[in-house]
Amino acid sequence: MTQHVALSHTTGSFEAVVAKQLDDPEQFWLDAAQAVDWDQYPTAALDDSDAPLYRWFPDARLNTCFNALDRHVLAGRGDTTALIYDSPVVGKTKKYSYATLLDKVARFAGVLADAGVGVGDRVVIYLPMIPQAVVAMLACARLGAVHSVVFGGFAAKELASRLDDAEAKVIVTASGGIEPSRVVEYLPTVVTALELSRGTVHTVIVKARPEVPGSASEYASPGTQWWDWRETMMAAEPHAPVSVAATDPLYILYTSGTTGSPKGVVRDNGGHAVAMTWSMKNIYDVGVGDVMWTASDVGWVVGHSYIVYGPLLAGATTVLYEGKPVGTPDAGAFWRVVSDYGVKTLFTSPTALRAIRKVDPHATLARDYDLSLLEAMFLAGERLDPETWTWASALLDKPVIDHWWQTETGWAICASPRGIEQLPLRAGSPSFPVPGFRVEIVDDQGHEVGILDEGHIVIRLPLPPGTLTTLWNGDQRYIDGYLTAFPGYYLTGDSGYFDRDGYLYVMGRTDDIINVAGHRLSTGSMEQVLAQHPSVAECAVIGLHDTVKGQKPAGYVVLKSGIDIDSITLAEELVAMVRNQIGAVAAFKEVTIVAALPKTRSGKILRKTIRQIVNGEDYVVPPTIENIEAIALIVATVDPSLN
Repeated sequence: MTQHVALSHTTGSFEAVVAKQLDDPEQFWLDAAQAVDWDQYPTAALDDSDAPLYRWFPDARLNTCFNALDRHVLAGRGDTTALIYDSPVVGKTKKYSYATLLDKVARFAGVLADAGVGVGDRVVIYLPMIPQAVVAMLACARLGAVHSVVFGGFAAKELASRLDDAEAKVIVTASGGIEPSRVVEYLPTVVTALELSRGTVHTVIVKARPEVPGSASEYASPGTQWWDWRETMMAAEPHAPVSVAATDPLYILYTSGTTGSPKGVVRDNGGHAVAMTWSMKNIYDVGVGDVMWTASDVGWVVGHSYIVYGPLLAGATTVLYEGKPVGTPDAGAFWRVVSDYGVKTLFTSPTALRAIRKVDPHATLARDYDLSLLEAMFLAGERLDPETWTWASALLDKPVIDHWWQTETGWAICASPRGIEQLPLRAGSPSFPVPGFRVEIVDDQGHEVGILDEGHIVIRLPLPPGTLTTLWNGDQRYIDGYLTAFPGYYLTGDSGYFDRDGYLYVMGRTDDIINVAGHRLSTGSMEQVLAQHPSVAECAVIGLHDTVKGQKPAGYVVLKSGIDIDSITLAEELVAMVRNQIGAVAAFKEVTIVAALPKTRSGKILRKTIRQIVNGEDYVVPPTIENIEAIALIVATVDPSLN
């Protein structure tokens, strides 16, 4: 295969690591495994006996929670801060040392054990961004149980479908979550979900929050016991870590499937621990005592990997933030957190930056805070447009590193690995494939395309440690959905291209490639052009049905705060920009200004949903939507009478 790395202008450190991994991947990952504490050390890295299903470190045993907490305490770092909880929505902050967090996790593991939870049992965690979410996840790992975090606030039907698919024994929840303008009660939803589900849950554990009504004592369900978090913690005995096979599942994380039924991505214990530990050092340059803040949600893979597991496996300090980039209280919230806690590495989404930029385009509020300890910002979750990258780079005068990965991969497919070598960054590119990810670009027939030619982004099997091993109770579904389109490869579902120096450019989902009069065009490339306009805060380009050309592109744009521009003038300017930079072949002529674009809670714009609405197709509002009111704005563009 072709390994696209051509970096004659670097010191060669990254190239050397890539070459080592390609030359002897077995030894590379056994060497990486030395950073993990094992109960039984692996003698082999990869088990390919059941290909295309692969397993990592098949003869090894460990406990992930021990690696995240106990070993740091045993090494004399118990007083080091492990977790900082910062909640502007309730006005609280709290720091937990490694020793304190270990005590709470061990006790809650005892609570779960008292509820009959053991190795391999599934526990659904339905909590807001509070410390108990971290405690519950690690407590499951301590017991060898399998956790499945479901976003607090998911509707009852969605929660029930996950309870049933996982056959969960226990739900860990809270009285509710808190948004800037409202509170969301969880317990009525849990009751309804239990009624809708098949009845595998026998215990609900409730963390009562003073800001949200509801407690365990107020609820009862047939065949289900309701426990109070505080009371059970006081009575519980700490539980020791349980040794599990490296190939045993650590967690299930559900992502929406194309059929509407949830897909449970399975992450193992051993490969995950090795990948997280390796990535913390080599990609993020974060180690013992460093502060990393991942401004995400524990319900997303980013939160699993780099709020909870990654930083704690590395012995670092992690920040758990219950708030928003704007509105809690203002667009300076992120800079305040960075300043307050001496954050070294910030990981957030392009959407969060675009939200900040929309409200505070000149970053005036950032001047109120000391950002001197911040060394780098990493962005993922949504394609990073060059304009946002340029804005953030100028604001911070520090590396702003785009990197690309997926729920399924669990960590970065492509990145500039700051811990190995700070590579030159390029606008619009997440840089290079990380060692272990052998990325290629192929056409519809599976043939590798040329440099600068756009095609399907695929990854040659086997995927490295830390990636999904399968789908929960769905080996064949995993094979059919990801491994069949191009045999020998994992299908990412994204399109892109390599430039002449080996930088990858991810242009968007393959279903965002439109066919205009026989020309295959990327809507992502058009979005990059629109985002360059000084009035545009964010945008989406979708393909509309066209009786003559087959499809035609249409742009939906959100303006920056304080911008007053005539819609006709803006449309003319944007159309001219696309024509000049992409060409008349794009046939880009339609622009609609909207107040907001519908997004998931991780910040991804719901382009498919927009396309379905505008094309008059049936659509389902995803349960992960953050701003459901934005759907009505799009509907009104189709039927203005609904305004």
